Order: sequence, then structure tokens, then C-alpha cells
Amino acid sequence: MALIVQKYGGTSIGTVERIQQVATKIIKHQQTGDDLVIVVSAMSGETNRLIGLANELNDHPRGRELDVLLSTGEQVTIALLCMAIQQQGAKANSYTGSQVRILTDNTHNKARIMEIDDNKIHSALADGHIVVVAGFQGCDEHGNITTLGRGGSDTTAVALAAALKADECQIYTDVDGVYTTDPRVVPEARRLDQITYEEMLEMASLGAKVLQIRSVEFARNYNVPLRVLSSFKKGGGTLITAEDPKMEKAVISGIAFNRDEAKLTVLGVPDHPGIATKILGPIAKENIEVDMIIQNTGHQGTTDFTFTVHRNDYQAALKILQSTADTLNAREVTGDDKITKVSVIGVGMRSHAGIANTMFETLANENINISMISTSEIKISVVVDEKYLELAVRSLHGAFNLEHE
Repeated sequence: MALIVQKYGGTSIGTVERIQQVATKIIKHQQTGDDLVIVVSAMSGETNRLIGLANELNDHPRGRELDVLLSTGEQVTIALLCMAIQQQGAKANSYTGSQVRILTDNTHNKARIMEIDDNKIHSALADGHIVVVAGFQGCDEHGNITTLGRGGSDTTAVALAAALKADECQIYTDVDGVYTTDPRVVPEARRLDQITYEEMLEMASLGAKVLQIRSVEFARNYNVPLRVLSSFKKGGGTLITAEDPKMEKAVISGIAFNRDEAKLTVLGVPDHPGIATKILGPIAKENIEVDMIIQNTGHQGTTDFTFTVHRNDYQAALKILQSTADTLNAREVTGDDKITKVSVIGVGMRSHAGIANTMFETLANENINISMISTSEIKISVVVDEKYLELAVRSLHGAFNLEHE
């Protein structure tokens, strides 16, 4: 007998009919002998509806009241799912984040989980109940309702799995696992049976929307086996777990990409210590996140400095950089918001030489120019013109034989 935590997102429980289908699936699973703790999101569209109501009344609603409002979405779902389970003859108890006592800090709208009291859950499981917990929410030490921010239900599920020492945390969503790349770009993309936490974190950071980064980080930190499954079709999904040294790993697990990139360059900056801080400091003060950075070798006392930001931050960063360049007596500021980042990812590349050469040669054969390069132990990223994105992804996917097992 195993203890399994399952999470169902908004599309999985978006209608009464789907809630009934999920209830049937859960009961069948429980009948195999496993203990089940279910975490649910609000029904699809409900959180946006509640935010809309708040904004009709107040342009800047107070965080505390907004959390009280938004937490009701999941409260509706846990009650309805328990009703559906009970209607089909099984026992179920619903709990809000406050009732379970998911204790968070007091940062409203993006709180972080500090600890979980698992006594109620263990007691209910011992009585043969299916336990249904509201995702996305908790309470602070003063009893105020808090919410966890984007992807909060995934984080709730993983945190509960860690606290309960569950055998596995299963995330049911509208995709059936993690793929070698986006199947909409490469139809031959293959679903991965297994991937490491590190690989999944890289993919998530590069725009793969299967899981939120925070939930994967939580799973890695507490060594919670995490599985992505489809709510709508059968299959084993993808298991996300620690690297197993005994397992033969593919050199490259996937090709990830991020369309939302923009590049900024300041030309002819005086080449002396501290120049990077003077350029990036004002950017950081505006909470603009910088990704890739390149500083060219100095020439005749000056250097060129290039970095990338999220495309949404491009205009704000450009304005700041132009002001900074004036104070530094730089020659010119240029920018490009029509770029994309493409990355090859795989823990196997740690012990294999020649990955970078294969990547660069493949892109060169397609006449795709690389403007920036960034490397880590398990990732090589390049910046290319946006118009070459799909060609780059398809050619690299083929070059590393990712369509084959």
C-alpha cells in the first residue's frame, strides 16, 4: 500500500461532468489499496473571474482581502469533488489550507509555505477517507488566509507529499508528460519516461509550461518523486526524480526554447573594474531580471556589454540603459526584441564531449547565426533571430536523434 498525493488542475475539474469523472478515477485508485490525498485548483477561469470582480470595485485591492476572495475558488472545488466522491459511495473529507494548517509567511498573494500539520490528514486516511485539500492557499501565524501565487496548487501538492512522506506526487494536467521539445514545433517529439529535477528546472525556466519552477524546486529539495500525467488519456506520464548514477542516461534529454527574449547592447563603454555593476545596477533596482550576459574583450580602453531581458521589460530596460550610457560616456546603445533563446539540455552531457560542436555545426549548416552563447553543466543556450526558431529547434532535435529512444 502506498500513499499518493494527486493534484488536479483547473481544466481537469472545469465542469461538473469532469469533477464526476475525476471522482470515479480517484475511487478506482483507492480500491487498489493506496491512501490518497487530492489537491485541487479552482475550476478553469474561476480565479480570473474573481480577480475581475475585485478590479471592478477597487483598482488596487489590498492583498489580505484579495487572498480571502481568491481562496474561495479552491474551496468550491474541494466541496464539489467530495460531494461527487460521496455520491459514488466512498468516504471523503475536504479541507481548506487553513483547516489543514498549511502555515505560510505573511506575504499576501505570493506566500511561501513554512510548515504543514499533517495530523488531520493522517487521521482521516486512517478512517478510510479520501482527503481533498484546497491548493494555492494557506494561513499565516495570525490566522490570515494567504495564497501562494502562480502555480501555487502544484506547490501545495509537492509540499504535502514532502510533509506526509508520500511515495509519489502525481500532477494531472492537460498534457501527458514532458516531451523532448514542444510537439507543436516538432511533431516527432517524444514523451520522456523519466527526467531529472535539474533537467526539468532548466526546461521550466526556458518556457516549458508543464510545471511551475517552484514546485520542481520543492520536489528536488525534499526528494519527492514527481509524475506528470494526463487527466484525459491513459499512460505512465513522465517521472521527475533525482539523478540515478546506475541508469544509462541519454546525452541530451530535450530542446527547450523561449520566445520572450530581448537583447540590449551598450557599445564603447570605458573598460575598467566595476563597469558591469554600473550598467546592471540601475536595471536591477527596477526589478528587471537579466538572463545572459556577454562582455567583449577590451579594445583601446573600451568594451561592449550585451545582456538579455524578458521581452516585456525591453522598453523599460532600454530607457534605463540609454540614461546610464550617457553618464558613462558610452558610444551607443542598441537593442533587438526579435530574438529567441534555444537550449539543449541533458545531465548526460557532463560526461560527453562534443555536444557544443554538434550544436554549433547543426545551426551553421542551416545558416543560422548565433549572437550569444551561455553554458552550464547540463545546458548550452544560444540566442538566434526569432525567425529561425522553429528551424533551429527542428534541426537540433534531429541532430541529437531525440525522436528515437
